[in-house]
Amino acid sequence: MAKLTAKQLEALTAADDGKTLREDGGLVAKVRAGVRGVTVLFRYEFKLDGAKRDHRLGSWPKKSLAQIRAERDEVKAIVTKGIDPTAARKAAKIEAQAAIAATIAEAERQAAENKTVADLFEEWMRDGVSRQDGNAELRRSFTKDVLPLIGKKPLRTLTEKDLLNVLRSVKARGLNRTVVIRSKDIGQMLRWAEKRKPWRTLMADGNPADLIDVNKLLDHDYQEQRDRLLSPDEIRELRDIFARLERDYDALPAGQKYSGIRPVNPRVQCAVWICLSTLCRIGELLKSEWRHVDLEKGTWFIPAEATKGHKGKRQDHHVFLSSFALKQFKRLKEETGHTPFCFPSKDEKSHVDTKTVSKLIGDRQCRFKNRSKPLAGRHHDDSLVLSRGAKGEWTPHDLRRTGATMMQELGVTLEIIDRCQNHLLGGSKVRRHYLHHDYAKEKTQAWCLLGERLETIQAASSMRMLP
Repeated sequence: MAKLTAKQLEALTAADDGKTLREDGGLVAKVRAGVRGVTVLFRYEFKLDGAKRDHRLGSWPKKSLAQIRAERDEVKAIVTKGIDPTAARKAAKIEAQAAIAATIAEAERQAAENKTVADLFEEWMRDGVSRQDGNAELRRSFTKDVLPLIGKKPLRTLTEKDLLNVLRSVKARGLNRTVVIRSKDIGQMLRWAEKRKPWRTLMADGNPADLIDVNKLLDHDYQEQRDRLLSPDEIRELRDIFARLERDYDALPAGQKYSGIRPVNPRVQCAVWICLSTLCRIGELLKSEWRHVDLEKGTWFIPAEATKGHKGKRQDHHVFLSSFALKQFKRLKEETGHTPFCFPSKDEKSHVDTKTVSKLIGDRQCRFKNRSKPLAGRHHDDSLVLSRGAKGEWTPHDLRRTGATMMQELGVTLEIIDRCQNHLLGGSKVRRHYLHHDYAKEKTQAWCLLGERLETIQAASSMRMLP
């Protein structure tokens, strides 16, 4: 059979419609005449597994004869290997589609893996947080303080150090309160991300916000402004909680005590009642030594170096213990009297960390902590939540405020209350130079009034808390 030529195909007319053309190598063509002119449809005829088959190669003049023969040669090579070219074409198409899908999936994976803090912020603003101002203040504050420093950082690479740099940049402007607010907002955003795709997979190493202790960034004399007071009902409720936790734990079978909620340590209970009845700071109490406590005289001396000063100024403090406070110190003496410290550390060579009681009390009000998971070796329950949480969290410092407010209600003057709290009082240097009355009698009377009030409160039965 003669080899087909381009001139031969160009010479075809409508009269050749339906004509079949052949050339060596299994190339077969069918002439078709239509409104668009003459078209020649090519196929490759071959035998596979004893059966006659064919494979379409396309049409002339859309394809040139050279292209058609080249495709025929490729198909012929496939047939020589015993492979059906139609099946091979389908397989190639499937493989190409799979390759495209894999490429798209990889691109999406890389895009997700490289999502930035700014990407998270935008999604959190849209779906995760809703504040009364329409999140305007959040956007303003993050745009100013957070996103310029870490916005372009992939979330998977975000570290505790990155967050500290953000907070330190705020602290450098002298904005302690803003440091606290910004830390809480960042923590809220990251805790939201921990629970949702794709963000949680990008935080496989944990939430860096959980590692931040914002108190270490604040000025030594900074104190969060709070107005939380414990009501008489809450004081009685707290008394009952302490007793109930001990009773319930003692009633547990030996094999279940490990999983039960442990009672509040007696030392912590004493610390609570002493803070409430003396108006002392929790840090001053936890650093106290037995050599400064005289149970016979009912006095407690706090040296200046153990007090919290203001702008570097500190002063000694003498506390006259009411019968209520004295009872707590005597109970504490039974626990730790064999050591020099009222609240000894585990090795009994020093006092406990001054944040210990605050942490223990906070860990038992976990609903207010927004923690993604329990901290290792720490309590994680709501056993010390008061008033069913309606008034929020309470802290040891709130006990000091509560006691001072009770004194005020009992008619104690503000000046005496300040002295009972060991506040550094203002006034001219001349006045302080000449006036040295220590107000011991007035302070003793104030502490006794407070102690009697607390005894009265605790002597009454608890009111049933309304749902």
